[in-house]
Amino acid sequence: MLVLAHGIAGRADLPIPESLFAAAAAVVLVVSFVALALGWSKPKLAGLPERRLFVLPRAAEVVLGALGVFVFFLVVYAGIAGTDLPNENLAPTAVYVGFWVGVPFASLLFGNVFSLLSPWRAVGRATGWAGSRLGALPEPLEYPERIGRLPAAVGLFAFAICELAWARPGEPGPLAILMLIYFVIMLVGMSLYGVEPWVRNADAFGVLFGLIGSLAPVGRDPDGRLFLRVPFAGAAKNPLATGTVALLIVAVGSTGFDGAREGAVFNPLAKDMQSFFVDLGTTVGLGLELAFTIGLGMAVALVGAIWAVGMAGMKPPESAPSRRALGLAFAHTLIPIAAGYLVAHYFSLLAYSGQNLWPLINDPLGDGSDLFGGASAGVDYGVVSATAIWYVQVGALVAGHVAALVLAHDRALELYGSARRATRSQIVMLILMIAFTCVGLWLLSAAMES
Repeated sequence: MLVLAHGIAGRADLPIPESLFAAAAAVVLVVSFVALALGWSKPKLAGLPERRLFVLPRAAEVVLGALGVFVFFLVVYAGIAGTDLPNENLAPTAVYVGFWVGVPFASLLFGNVFSLLSPWRAVGRATGWAGSRLGALPEPLEYPERIGRLPAAVGLFAFAICELAWARPGEPGPLAILMLIYFVIMLVGMSLYGVEPWVRNADAFGVLFGLIGSLAPVGRDPDGRLFLRVPFAGAAKNPLATGTVALLIVAVGSTGFDGAREGAVFNPLAKDMQSFFVDLGTTVGLGLELAFTIGLGMAVALVGAIWAVGMAGMKPPESAPSRRALGLAFAHTLIPIAAGYLVAHYFSLLAYSGQNLWPLINDPLGDGSDLFGGASAGVDYGVVSATAIWYVQVGALVAGHVAALVLAHDRALELYGSARRATRSQIVMLILMIAFTCVGLWLLSAAMES
């Protein structure tokens, strides 16, 4: 199915071997590390000025929230009432391309746009407003800080299972039911703990997209005022919360697994695991689903292990005396890595399958409608070449890891107090970034050859 074809369509005609790309990327990271060590001796990111623009009108927030609610239920209706053919129903493409890929791409440019469009947040805020006028709502419970963003990490892993391990991710009907289940979970959580505390911590998509939005040159403060800032500097000001590392590790690991699951390394392992489960009495389909679920868990665990080794290689400073505190202090460095992996892996999906959104909007149920005259529009595969996609992917990976180095170096200066100690602590971070970059390039090259 086109909507789930996450790899690159076609083989790139690369001017140099892929191994040289990896070597060049490693050199860029080393040069960046040396430049930071020599020319960046004091923490700067948290104190960079921001240029204030204007306050987003409350009416605009209401309209955008209503739009999010309308689109959500339109997609649900299409999934339930429309055709069962995934490529002719709006729901699969809207979820896996428009939402899962399009929203984070927009977040990188315009900041946390999902907070304005989130349908459950809009409904929760509207309910809270009406309840306050009627005096009918009790005070919400205090959200437990010790849990933090762990529910969001669990939710993101569950979504990854549905997308990457489940045999029916593109079937419109079941997908719509899952959307409604998640919506209800969000409503229940907001009713217990309040809208903002819940969506800031437990909404898998709201938290992830918000973190990615902190890399954008556009931000929005709690009062609704928009401002301009240095790109990716907003990540340094993210509040530290339990579970942030887990969420970002799931994001990186699941994206990496999406690139590896059809490759030559994982395929034989998946077949062996499938045979093992079939021998235990499962069906062939369930055996493969279990194999892919285990593979997804292994990918996330591998990313977590690499991160743990990187943190173990640093000597904890007095300001972050435990390994847990140290990992939390550097959690924001995973944000540009997750964003780099996402852009690198899904750019081709957005470039090609994103074009299907317009004809599907014209015929959302797949019943032959043509609401706006664009149902017959096709996909232009010449809009961008496979080679150009490769360059975008490499650039995204390298830029993400360089940004992570900058964020890590600036945070190390805050924690260790001196440029020498900060630089020494970040040698292991450099190795970590090179490892993540090389793994990402390997996954991309494997996808292009598959």
